Amino acid sequence: MEVLKFGGTSVANATAISRVLDIVDSARSRGKVVLVCSAISGCTDALIALSGMEPSEREKAGKAILDRHNSIVGRLFTGKERKDVSQIVLETYKDLLDAEAEDYQTFGELFSTRIIAAKLRCDGISALWLDSRDLIRIDGVAVDKELTYRRISKAIADHPEVEVFVVPGFIGSDATGRVRTLGRGGSDYTASLFAAALGADDLQIWTDVPGIMTTNPKDVRSARTIPQISYDAAFMLAACGAKVLYAPAVEPAKEAGINIRILDTFHPDHPGTVVGPFPRREKGGWVGIAWQKRGDESQLCLVADGPVDPAVPGDLRSKLERSNIVLRAVTAVDDHILVNLSAGDEIEALRTCHYFCFETDDSVDVYLAGEGKVGQALLEIIRNTDNRINVRLVSRHEVEDEEFFSQMFAAASGKSVFVDCTDSETIYKWYVPALEAGINVVSSNRRALSVPYAEFALMKRTARRMRRFLRYETTVGAALPILDSINMSANSADEILSIEAVVSCTLNFILTSGLPFEEALKKAQDIGLTEKDPRMDLGGRDALRKLLILGREAGIPLEEEDVLIEPVDGAQVQPGQRFVASIEKDPSAPKGYRAAIRLRTVGPDDPAWNVRGTDNMISIRSAFHPSPLIIQGAGEGAKMAASSVLNDILR
Repeated sequence: MEVLKFGGTSVANATAISRVLDIVDSARSRGKVVLVCSAISGCTDALIALSGMEPSEREKAGKAILDRHNSIVGRLFTGKERKDVSQIVLETYKDLLDAEAEDYQTFGELFSTRIIAAKLRCDGISALWLDSRDLIRIDGVAVDKELTYRRISKAIADHPEVEVFVVPGFIGSDATGRVRTLGRGGSDYTASLFAAALGADDLQIWTDVPGIMTTNPKDVRSARTIPQISYDAAFMLAACGAKVLYAPAVEPAKEAGINIRILDTFHPDHPGTVVGPFPRREKGGWVGIAWQKRGDESQLCLVADGPVDPAVPGDLRSKLERSNIVLRAVTAVDDHILVNLSAGDEIEALRTCHYFCFETDDSVDVYLAGEGKVGQALLEIIRNTDNRINVRLVSRHEVEDEEFFSQMFAAASGKSVFVDCTDSETIYKWYVPALEAGINVVSSNRRALSVPYAEFALMKRTARRMRRFLRYETTVGAALPILDSINMSANSADEILSIEAVVSCTLNFILTSGLPFEEALKKAQDIGLTEKDPRMDLGGRDALRKLLILGREAGIPLEEEDVLIEPVDGAQVQPGQRFVASIEKDPSAPKGYRAAIRLRTVGPDDPAWNVRGTDNMISIRSAFHPSPLIIQGAGEGAKMAASSVLNDILR
């Protein structure tokens, strides 16, 4: 038995609900499921507002709520099923209008769960809607657990044929039958009560963030996911203002010894946070920071997983005062510190505290995928020269290794960097989950950065949103500062007019070797310059990947089909030719630029003339710098590439 709870943003619309149903279907393959859902995002607030309106105002506002749910029904159902579920929604709406105004807020979960239960049945799943008002007894401000657990157990046992039980969160009833709520965020509590009553194997709280984080990432850019946390620490963070988990939900799970997993509906592969019976440490290490307003002041709560060193409060006070934050009190209480200050200073104080707790160590944890030539050279350089880097995990595979990523996500911190030194064409799919987990990404894998533009743009957006870095200087030109030079122009409102690049080490070696073409190609193969299939080099595939990265770094959303490629025919090669990848501004082109890769005859005045052997060269012209910026140097060599990767890690 698994209990899954989904919050309002997770069921906000038809698309989100479809995503929820996919997750539920996966859980159903492992056994029975209890599905607890909140009201759709914003609905409870709308219902509370509705309850405070004059009767003359309610019709329009109420119809907006009805229309929003009917819109979801229209997307999820067709034909007779759509008509039937619309009738269920309408009947729920009529019940809402007949209810006492103070009970309006309890109807959001009734709308959402009745729609979801109907959708499961429509999809051929044995699903039953259970009314939590009949199961959860609330006496005064507390839940009667004994009676509640007995009712829940019986309701489930009475229906052995059911695969998925759908339950509205947030609500119960008192001894008179009057509907009561469990408090805002109470759907978490509903799920925890069901899990404890049923001795569930798993309690999952699905939300819109990748687990419990060291603090709110909207306030502190460097916040990261906490892989695991004790019941007590999770309760303390929740009680002091962390919004991911409702504090009362911890107790039933803790009493029953059931782990709570906080997971991200929008990134279901992310491991999230496990809340469980993790022991206190003899000397506490920081876990997270929460804050909330208390009247005219704000209070920050710094939570550790054991006793706080007595010297820490004084050090923290000094750090905050040096940041010009006026403190009212700094109080240490065993495994946490409370910081009271005037309202308005909390964000600056929060950032200072987060830095104090999680970011003062300047060491870097590296998780390396790929132990080929570049990966091996990187490990050697780190062993010999840099004691700031801790190599935590190495995947020796040249393809993605799920066990490697599982271990990385479980252990990584905000100081962590995932380094991709593979040649995998699919490992890029792990970049976004890594960034979402607060892990920086460095890559020398040009295949990963020359994927379809939408995938590339998603990586860049995620890195910006999560305030993590995504660096890949080595993908073009090995140790040459090519991408940085383009990026500086693109970011300074300078307009790129043209880029000309000799970036195929293989073809440049062949064309400048002075040997007959076939003999030069054979030599390039013998010394390991070519792809496994040299036709990839001759067809411009390697140069294409690099040109796509160059263009995208300049802000040009190039796709493969935007690039004209003329493959190299050895029989037609002439002396003085170079294989040139180019991007030229052309307002008449669909994306404002034309891109091509072809052989070109050059003379002594052309920058490409002096490019010999495995050297690379790039020539950049821009509106601010019409005379080209020319960068030339070695484009091949594992140690040089590794040194550039190291620079990306540390800078």
